[in-house]
Amino acid sequence: MTWQPAENRYETMKYNRCGKTGLKLPAVSLGLWHNFGDDTAHDRKVDMCRTAFDLGITHFDLANNYGPPAGSAETAFGEILRTDFRSLRDELIISSKAGYDMWPGPYGEWGSRKYLIASCDQSLKRMGLDYVDIFYSHRFDPDTPLEETCGALDHIVRSGRALYVGISSYNSQRTREAAAILKDLGTPCIIHQPSYSMLNRWIEDDGLVDTLEELGIGSIVFSPLAQGMLTTKYLNGIPTDSRAAQNHFLKKDFIKPSILENIVKLNGIAQNRGQTLAQMAIAWVLRGGRVTSALIGASRSSQIVDCVNALKNDSFTAAELTEIDLYAKEADINLWTSSAEIE
Repeated sequence: MTWQPAENRYETMKYNRCGKTGLKLPAVSLGLWHNFGDDTAHDRKVDMCRTAFDLGITHFDLANNYGPPAGSAETAFGEILRTDFRSLRDELIISSKAGYDMWPGPYGEWGSRKYLIASCDQSLKRMGLDYVDIFYSHRFDPDTPLEETCGALDHIVRSGRALYVGISSYNSQRTREAAAILKDLGTPCIIHQPSYSMLNRWIEDDGLVDTLEELGIGSIVFSPLAQGMLTTKYLNGIPTDSRAAQNHFLKKDFIKPSILENIVKLNGIAQNRGQTLAQMAIAWVLRGGRVTSALIGASRSSQIVDCVNALKNDSFTAAELTEIDLYAKEADINLWTSSAEIE
């Protein structure tokens, strides 16, 4: 039987304006960073995308290197577009990025015009699209003039490959510089994608939150659940199938007894609010309306349902925020920082 999307899909999701643009994004977006490569059964990927869309999640976020192997997430999503979402393209926001290592040789990563345009073309081919809605510079390149990187983003829009452009993991200073260049070119930067969670607050310390608000740039924060640490997964140790057990994106060293003690206390606050820890973590990044969208990942559809239910209680009392700060800041492990400070 052919899948039909839920008729009431737009009734409960909240949509926030992206900066000063006319574009609205769902308060919760689905990222395909994990669990959309060849290591995950295709039927599960299809089920997650269908569930997300039925819940009003219109934004699907990808990058050239998502997998494994790199590129396979875009290939899988392209197949889902063909089989399930073919008639729904104008109801979707699809984004991709380029910046990390993608192919051998000197032109396969970072921020040169050569790499960004070639990578965008490859992404479009893998997904079977004429254009993406948003294309990002995935990380700041310290060795390429920012004018060149931004010029490539401008060309990508003017050539019809993307409707909007954004940047990811740039610090406040580099964000101001990129935004000024793009404004002069006539292709404004409309969105920034940094990491942000109760346990990872570099965008507050760096002043990026204030910078984006001042410049009228939207924000979509990745890893609001701190790679699963802000769920119930690690309350009793490290499960064998977890990211920490793989010791890759989330290092085992981060899961220390002192940190777990604070996460347990955060879980207690969530329970008192009538939420799961994941729901409270998503509501927290969205608090006050300064973040446009929380970008979640999932390994099964039930997790997407749980995350979207965070929107049922997305306000906090001053006492709750103070208590959260008491435990979260003590557990702050700086999982990520801005890429301008890396390498």
